Amino acid sequence: MSYKTILVHAESNPEAAPRLEVAGAVARRFDARLVGLGAEWLDWIGVSDPYGMMAADWMTVMRDQMELDLKAAQALFESHAGSAPHQWLRVLDPPAQAMARLSRSADLIVTGGSPLSDRDQPRTADPVELILLSGRPVLVAPPKGGELKASKIVVAWKDTREARRAVADAMPFLELAEEVVVLEACAAEEFGDAEYRTADLVEHLQRHGVKARAMVKSVTPERVAVELNIEAQAIGADLIVCGAYGHNRVTEWVLGGVTHDLLHYPETFVLLSH
Repeated sequence: MSYKTILVHAESNPEAAPRLEVAGAVARRFDARLVGLGAEWLDWIGVSDPYGMMAADWMTVMRDQMELDLKAAQALFESHAGSAPHQWLRVLDPPAQAMARLSRSADLIVTGGSPLSDRDQPRTADPVELILLSGRPVLVAPPKGGELKASKIVVAWKDTREARRAVADAMPFLELAEEVVVLEACAAEEFGDAEYRTADLVEHLQRHGVKARAMVKSVTPERVAVELNIEAQAIGADLIVCGAYGHNRVTEWVLGGVTHDLLHYPETFVLLSH
């Protein structure tokens, strides 16, 4: 198994550069095609103008600015694609929704590389929306980006559909890793069952040639993300693989605690599947 098509959202904002750098590197690593999408949306603002002149002028100015933004985004994308085969697409549409639709022909989405706070929704693809809408694994880069080696990986295990899917989706990275730790954080009374579950998963991964070992920690729920980052730091891992948990509650995305913490307080790269 390998990734053959990598999808990334390109913006003119310099904060997108770490994301594009990572996407280009992953595409070259797996000899995959890199697809860059430029997407912006014209957010309507009510203008009190009985003749429609001000609104028309505003629309013209905003459309001209969008064209400039998309041209700059394309230049930034192509500068980071490097030698990877790549394709540029552009749409005038909400970025996250456009990315989710285009993900039908992608194996992996790369996002992040910028703070989650104060996001410009008409111009930015929200990682939370991408994870919960796309049906594809999403690799989230920390705000400062950096080189993703993925030679050592921590798998955040929980016996759920989302976690099982995340492991399957991350297999191209897992098969190339030098060390993989399958970590389940659980309540004390579940320790024995967790040891059995993680050992079972490790055996499955080893049949795929993955150099995996199991670890179980008894912790409270609010400490799970902390323990994942502690273990990643201990073994020198720069990638955490995790199932993503969340849903839409009246247009507000509500995330599970671990998913929220890994996204909002990122210390490393995270690959999430929903």
